[in-house]
Amino acid sequence: MSFLFKHEVPLIYVPKRIDAYLAQVLDGQFSREEIKIAMGENKILLNGKTARPRDAVNQGDRIEANLIPKAPFEIKGESIPLKILFEDASMLVVEKPAGMVVHPGAGNKKGTLVHALVGHSANLSSVGGKERPGIVHRLDKDTSGILLVAKNNLAHRQLQAQFMSRSLSKTYTTLVKGRVEFEEGRILEPIFHDPKIRGKMAVSHNEKAREAESYYKVLKRFPYTTLLAVRIVTGRTHQIRVHMTRLGYPVVGDVIYGSGKPGDRLCLHASKIEFSHPKSGKLMQFESAIPEDMMEVIRQAEHEKGPHDSKRQRS
Repeated sequence: MSFLFKHEVPLIYVPKRIDAYLAQVLDGQFSREEIKIAMGENKILLNGKTARPRDAVNQGDRIEANLIPKAPFEIKGESIPLKILFEDASMLVVEKPAGMVVHPGAGNKKGTLVHALVGHSANLSSVGGKERPGIVHRLDKDTSGILLVAKNNLAHRQLQAQFMSRSLSKTYTTLVKGRVEFEEGRILEPIFHDPKIRGKMAVSHNEKAREAESYYKVLKRFPYTTLLAVRIVTGRTHQIRVHMTRLGYPVVGDVIYGSGKPGDRLCLHASKIEFSHPKSGKLMQFESAIPEDMMEVIRQAEHEKGPHDSKRQRS
């Protein structure tokens, strides 16, 4: 059954994004994520025009929507081993292995990090919706490393605020193809959906493209590859993979942006995070060692023979 909604924004009102506004007005009926999906399906109008999540809502605006409530969704916890770096009453810091999806979605109804978290703890925040309890931020399926998980809504919003204000620091370790020329560098290139390939992102100067900023530093050079530390200021989808490809140094094992093959290890690991504890305000720092499967690829890269080795052998 459809839920028909007609609404005029009150005169005493502070402008806000429409997805946030509707999530507040329809609290308990539809999550913010469900509202965004409905917008993508052109089911929400703002002043008679198709609404987009970032559109601002102002006093007197008219909103119309035709929403279909989802069937009740319940995630059953699973007994999946979790590597927990830290846990208290407010949050967890966990390590996600490569190959694990963060939350349920199309084609991923079990075996996700969320299923493991629900199996571990009955207390998780609900800010992200029923399918994403506790999830403050995400990593791609094939990226490994550190994730923050909120146990209550206050902690969730406080951690989210740090991501939005960019006061939180995230650093990745990655192996890229090619010998990176400079010791360190900054990449400031906006990112948007690739116009030709669904599911792929690209550097873009489309008016809807979002600012993306990354800093890299060379850790070690090998004959045909380079090991980097990359700190991201923004957190766009596939940001490091897109930015490094833009420079001509795609991440090793990347099927989408590089020359990786299905089954290859994507050599990207969220290795360090610094943030303020959501309750105490204490500065927290956690590091994660490079997993063995990625270390094996690095060892192979280190022992590859480069062009100079071949010349020496012939002489």
